[in-house]
Amino acid sequence: MPEATGAGRAPGLREMAAGDLETITHLERELFGAEAWSRDLLAAELAASHGSGADRRYVVVESEESDGDGDAADRAAGAGPRGPRLLGYAGLYHAGGLTSADLLTIATIPAARGRGIASLMLTELVSTAREVSCPEVLLEVRQSNETAQRLYARHGFVPIGRRRRYYLAPPEDAVVMRLTLRPRPGPVGAEAGEPSPA
Repeated sequence: MPEATGAGRAPGLREMAAGDLETITHLERELFGAEAWSRDLLAAELAASHGSGADRRYVVVESEESDGDGDAADRAAGAGPRGPRLLGYAGLYHAGGLTSADLLTIATIPAARGRGIASLMLTELVSTAREVSCPEVLLEVRQSNETAQRLYARHGFVPIGRRRRYYLAPPEDAVVMRLTLRPRPGPVGAEAGEPSPA
């Protein structure tokens, strides 16, 4: 069962929709500053998540309704006086299982952090990667973002390297983390327990 948020209301996870783009564009600027994705890029990403050739998936989590006072946090998250409030969003590139999956983005509004929202989205997207038979999920995270690294570690991700100056505003290395979903293929016959050729 999802963790409760606000005044006991449970968050709901759903597919990202075109109607979310304005709110998410605003949140991108607030959360990521100079590295925020533009509305055009978000729209292109969302378009690539639909149809027969879809190779990615985007989800959002929203509260059942805002707390009703229409405060600045609610307005930033797209809530009207009694409307749903966007708590977080995330995206995964999965290539239909043809290669490794990549966690493209994951964000939770500050007021909803520590309530299991990121875990809910991450669990859902990892399940998607499993369903399409991706061998692994990769992600990059700021070297200084130890909170996110601990979250990923709790979900089975392990650090496998660094990307120098991957982030530009401000400049910082990225820690590359991987979650293995299924073993990489070995020599022919190895999967059946046969000895590998000498």
